[in-house]
Amino acid sequence: MGQRKIECTETITRREPADLREILKTSVVHFDREIVGEGMWSAVRDRLTEASPETTLWESENDYRFSGFLMKLVGLLMPGAFRKQSQQHMQDFKAFAEQRKDVREATD
Repeated sequence: MGQRKIECTETITRREPADLREILKTSVVHFDREIVGEGMWSAVRDRLTEASPETTLWESENDYRFSGFLMKLVGLLMPGAFRKQSQQHMQDFKAFAEQRKDVREATD
């Protein structure tokens, strides 16, 4: 997050349908994950649906919970930072999916 590095463990808790190779146009793909790091826990629920033959609608819900005084204070005083970081991850994935851009190669 910005200049600060944080190590987290991400666990996929739901991927539906399990086989993503042959998805019906009327299907909704669910991809849920849990992210745990020092002083924080997050649940992310993503839904992908076909909006048109060339467009996918990606809806993402993020729930953050904090433990410890410092992380609770950061969550209270800077809620926009977590929304901004989630938006950046979505934009990075969009660049990867559409342009095969590897955001790990970017320099700050």
